[in-house]
Amino acid sequence: MSENWMLDELAHAGPEHLDLEFVAGYDRKQGYPDPAGDLELLRRYGVGERSTVIDFGAGTGRFALAAARRFGYVVAADVSPVMLENVRTRAAEAGVTNLRCVKAGFLSYENDGQPADAVHTRNALHHLPDFWKAIALSRIAGMLRPGGIMLLHDLIYSFPPDEAEKVFSRWFAGASDDPSAGYTAEDYAEHIRTEYSTFSWLLEPMIDAAGFDIVESDTSTRVFASYTCVRRSQPSGAVTDVATS
Repeated sequence: MSENWMLDELAHAGPEHLDLEFVAGYDRKQGYPDPAGDLELLRRYGVGERSTVIDFGAGTGRFALAAARRFGYVVAADVSPVMLENVRTRAAEAGVTNLRCVKAGFLSYENDGQPADAVHTRNALHHLPDFWKAIALSRIAGMLRPGGIMLLHDLIYSFPPDEAEKVFSRWFAGASDDPSAGYTAEDYAEHIRTEYSTFSWLLEPMIDAAGFDIVESDTSTRVFASYTCVRRSQPSGAVTDVATS
């Protein structure tokens, strides 16, 4: 999608993701999220040792590298060349050969083979404004086979607008005091001001319109959500065309 109206995903990714020092400490700041639960969830939904998995916003490859040890073929897609170089280095050191790194995002990745069996993404979709989230979700559906799985984890707000101050105050209170060890209250505030996390009650209709059924979800923290989605046999159709005269 190279049209001149397309969003520049790299410009929206945040300059820190191009910074070598930030990338070196990225896993520590993220809290070393364990990919085991997502790997087991994919296995439970039929993703196996011959399956193809795409990881959008792969970061340092924590999920992608683990997935490559479990599944047949993994694509680590990220708009940051610094992140991808980190993944390549780790893959080479670990002897992982069934993982391909692609410099691309939700809007620019082009699937050049058979439809994938699963798509995974963590903390990446919020870099896109809502219009582009809907485009991204539709593109993901188009990359998956019918019955394929999308695992989506992100900073998503599950509360009404008039509760924002109360929810965010509680979120800030649980933040880290050390920016090298975790996300601080100022990190959270900057995210709210400058990035594009949306409400769950706006995102869920986008997921449905893209052609997915949400089969599992967790919005319990109210600022972070996880969705397990199955691609329907028809990738879209919930939104009908409106003719204008």
